[in-house]
Amino acid sequence: MTRDLSYPREPGNTVHRLSQRGKYDLHTVHSIVNSTSVLHVSFNAADSAQGPFPAILPMIGQMGSFSYPSSELSDTLDCYLHGYISARLMKLAREDPAQGLPVTIAATKCDGLVLSLTPFSHSYNYRSAVLFGYASAVEEDEEKLWAMRLITNSVVQNRWEHARLPAGAELSTTTILRVRIVSASAKVRDGEPHDDKKDLERPEVTDKIWTGVVPMWETLGEPVASGNNRVGETPEHIRLFVDKMNNNNKKYAQSVTRDA
Repeated sequence: MTRDLSYPREPGNTVHRLSQRGKYDLHTVHSIVNSTSVLHVSFNAADSAQGPFPAILPMIGQMGSFSYPSSELSDTLDCYLHGYISARLMKLAREDPAQGLPVTIAATKCDGLVLSLTPFSHSYNYRSAVLFGYASAVEEDEEKLWAMRLITNSVVQNRWEHARLPAGAELSTTTILRVRIVSASAKVRDGEPHDDKKDLERPEVTDKIWTGVVPMWETLGEPVASGNNRVGETPEHIRLFVDKMNNNNKKYAQSVTRDA
């Protein structure tokens, strides 16, 4: 039997504006994170150099479970983030290893330009997720290598298996943060423009203004070999990944141009 787990609705994660777009199920939230190339991680820095402002960093990360590697996106997962050992975020996360550093993680995907009769009703088709949790540094090498593989293969599928594995100083200077997620939600818009009835009943408006959706998706280009590359053809795992990513992104963006 399939479990349908959701993050509990709390004051901090509840979607209020256009609440019908709010999603709390784990699968939706986790899939948005895992399909986003760059996450934005915010935290409060306890030093005067930052002043009163929270810090925010672009980072690479993935949802996963070291304890249960076969877990699915609908299961309870941690968020693993990749960083450099001397980075301020990594140092702060080590100050309270029992509790961890409170962080907020944001992920956003744009799927289309929604063009309405009036600029007031213009929008994007989008998927966004915000997660709240506590970040702690991964200290055990086994979990660290597992997380590095997870993150590497999120950049290009199976890349870890087709690269020289890290060792020595590379491992010691890399920090992996494990974020224990305690709350999260997503917000998703799809479908056509939704114009006011008063505008739809005005032929002088509807007869001259185009409305609809311009699909938008991330596209990976043709691989370009480096000057030091000595491999003749682009490896199959890269070609397959590029084709799969482009096809999936295009298919989804086009599928949400119409109201369900």
